This record gives sequence, C-alpha cells and structure tokens, in this order.
Amino acid sequence: MAGRDPSCKEPRRSETVAQRDCGHGCIRQAQAADCAELGRARQDNGLVFTTKTGRPVEPRNLLRSFRRICDRNKLRVIKVHHLRHTTATLLKNLGVPARDAQIILGHSRLAITLEIYTHEDRQVQREALGRISETLGQGSEQPPDGDVAGNE
Repeated sequence: MAGRDPSCKEPRRSETVAQRDCGHGCIRQAQAADCAELGRARQDNGLVFTTKTGRPVEPRNLLRSFRRICDRNKLRVIKVHHLRHTTATLLKNLGVPARDAQIILGHSRLAITLEIYTHEDRQVQREALGRISETLGQGSEQPPDGDVAGNE
C-alpha cells in the first residue's frame, strides 16, 4: 500500500534498512518466484507488499485478507492500524530501545512512538515495582492486582 502515514514526516518508504535486514528476504524470494512464473506480466515497482502480479495491494483486499486470517485463527478482528500499536508495545516489552522502535515504525518523532503508539502493561509495572521492593530490601511483595503506586 502506498500513501502517506500522518505520523511520518516523509512519504512512506517501501522498506527501511531495519525492515530489509529482519525478514523481507523471504518476501523478495517469493516475489522473485512470482516473477519467474509470470515473466514480464509481473511489475517490479519496489514495493514490499504487492499482489502476485506486483501491483500495489488495494486497501479493501488487504482488509478482506486480514479478516479471513483472523477468522481462520479465531482471533478478534481489530483495525489493521492497531497492529502498529501492538508492534510498538511488543517492541517496548522486548526491551527494544525507544529510538530503534521509532525507526522500525517509521515515526518522524520519538514522542509519537512513546506517547501515542506504546501502551502500558500492568504486568511489567508489577514486576518493576517488585524489583524496586527487592532492591530496597522489603522482600518481593507486590501490590494486589490493579493497585499501582500513584494510581489509587
């Protein structure tokens, strides 16, 4: 899909260096196989996600495929855009530095990644409070579920 992401300063790039290094090789191999099968009928326009013939993916077709994948795997259907929020939160929970998450997500400013896309994780908060408690020598007591310091 081409176009402009409102959280990005520049028009959306088809792929970043980080994306290219972490798995788009498989996509490029599949595209090469399609090209070998289709010959000149396949367009090479530099996009990462395309139809079998190399054309840009139509948004309604992407949505239809996404819903089919959710149904097949008994997953709750969400907006495709929410996958960006999920990715940001997963990157945070995996300990990926915020600046790297910003680059992976293609945001123009770090604040966009931190304030809009990254969401809280109560379990991570409880674990952090437990580590503080241990550091202060108070044992490993953790507040009951829902009680986080300062959020009464």
